[in-house]
Amino acid sequence: MAVSNTLTAKKADKEETKIVEFDSNGEKVKLSPAIIRKYLVSGGGKVSDEEVMMFLSLCRFQHLNPFLREAYLIKYGDNSSATIVTGKDVFLKRAKRNTAFMGKQAGIIVVDEDGTVTERDGTFYLPSEKVIGGWARVFVKGYQEPEYISVPFEEYAGRKKDGSLNSQWASKPATMIRKVALVQCLREAFPDDFDGLYAPEEIPEAADFIIDEPVPQPKVEEEPKNAGGVSDAFFDEE
Repeated sequence: MAVSNTLTAKKADKEETKIVEFDSNGEKVKLSPAIIRKYLVSGGGKVSDEEVMMFLSLCRFQHLNPFLREAYLIKYGDNSSATIVTGKDVFLKRAKRNTAFMGKQAGIIVVDEDGTVTERDGTFYLPSEKVIGGWARVFVKGYQEPEYISVPFEEYAGRKKDGSLNSQWASKPATMIRKVALVQCLREAFPDDFDGLYAPEEIPEAADFIIDEPVPQPKVEEEPKNAGGVSDAFFDEE
């Protein structure tokens, strides 16, 4: 029994440090569960093996470089579920690389003091107006009508335990809800490009953990095994 436990522990340690390598925008990214746990978890919580592997799988499948803040793994507490979100520039960069992308429009929905509702380009609104939603259109080559999405402010606004808006949503309500509408519209227009990708603005608690500064990619000694594909356990057996 002791020998079996020792072998199991050694196998777990080896899988924890096993490197998976993939390309992201012409650069090589090397990730392992150990690297993710040490450098790439935000929020202070302890991530599970399953959450680490979900993050690794998403980065590899979508060719995201988490060291350049293209993806975040956020864990608020040990008893909560981890949240995986995509960096703010990923959506538009990918859309512009798609030859079917023909442009976009996005803005906010406001209501004034007399109850008039207006759909407006951009994020400008008057002090007498209240932001109640966001909207976006994405134009796709070959389609007569653009993809259109509108979203309500109250459904996505991040709030504190006392019910008040958190810092991001209180200071930039128009910017936040416009981004929610835009990324949802891009995901509807190009599902193959954005499958499984969510912006931090779509997850109420996530925005406060987003940091733009890149993380230096650590040097790793072990060369990746099966870099072009992954087994059902994500790593090949010896």
